[in-house]
Amino acid sequence: MARVCSIRGSRVRSGGKINRSGLAKKKGGIGRHVTKVVKRKVAPNLQSKRIWVPELNRWVRLTLSAKAIKTINKNGAHATLKEAGLI
Repeated sequence: MARVCSIRGSRVRSGGKINRSGLAKKKGGIGRHVTKVVKRKVAPNLQSKRIWVPELNRWVRLTLSAKAIKTINKNGAHATLKEAGLI
């Protein structure tokens, strides 16, 4: 299963994690220094959901991000799916 939201198109992105060492200046040290930058993956919060669409009188199974689920709750299933081009 591809890790992509059906409605928003949210997908796995690459990012960076910064490792720092040293004591902060406000705590009496000489400051925090970057010692390493590591590549990492940032994944969307995807859920596999079955959504009832009353206008079609049937269930639709989708892979959705948490934000897309909130959009469906706000705007309605039929309008959101139609705007995304899924029905």
